[in-house]
Amino acid sequence: MKRSAPSIEEVEAVFLALSHEARRHILLLLSHLGGELPSGYLAKRFQHSWPTTTRHLGVLEKAGLVEVQRKGRSSHYRINRDRVLRVVGGWLHNLEAPTPEKTWTSSRPKSTDALAIKKSRDTRKSKSKGT
Repeated sequence: MKRSAPSIEEVEAVFLALSHEARRHILLLLSHLGGELPSGYLAKRFQHSWPTTTRHLGVLEKAGLVEVQRKGRSSHYRINRDRVLRVVGGWLHNLEAPTPEKTWTSSRPKSTDALAIKKSRDTRKSKSKGT
């Protein structure tokens, strides 16, 4: 099954969430230890305060990178591996080397010389229309 390409908004939200080392570390813990982990367990892995940990978990949840299940007074987190792979993998797909089938051709000038010639033609056209 082919995954749909992520939107610009999804890429921005995910990469913003991944921009902090602690949030990347939380995702690695969830990924390597598997299943669900309670927020208290995750918080003990860091030297920062409990509110800071919950803020990081909230950013990850808002970006859709983790799912939370609230059980009484505790919260259990699990990585949303499908979203991580779809968004990050979709973005990385843009970095693959082009093939003849994937090569994008622009209708724009291919060199600065060609761009200068085009600009001078456009300037002459606009002057001739203005008189």
